[in-house]
Amino acid sequence: MSIDVSLQRLTETLTRYHFAYLLTVGDNARVHVVAVHPALANDALLVGNPGQKTSANLAAHPLVTVVWPPTDPSDYSLIVDGIGSMRDGKLAITPTRAVLHRPAPPQGTTSPGCKSDCIELPIAAEPASSG
Repeated sequence: MSIDVSLQRLTETLTRYHFAYLLTVGDNARVHVVAVHPALANDALLVGNPGQKTSANLAAHPLVTVVWPPTDPSDYSLIVDGIGSMRDGKLAITPTRAVLHRPAPPQGTTSPGCKSDCIELPIAAEPASSG
């Protein structure tokens, strides 16, 4: 299932979640995960003080993923892929893809490309500038 929405819809969706996990990748191809509280401002997710390991990974590999777990097991996780850059001491992530995701009900119908219950949240935004 896929539903076209704007970046404004992402802002509204974020209010349902309490915290997120930020995933970056290092030169050793290992994923580094930290709990964060991103805020959406000026078409970018902002994360204050991302930490040394996250900052080092970001410098080498700017593609990141942010995952908000559901507050209830029957609800959706929110997954946002993006391009990260440092801006005024904060990590700024320009969303490139967003999806609400949960396992499909045992007898539910799913979209052909996803074996789970997914709702695509298309994103149209410019990459965050570093500075």
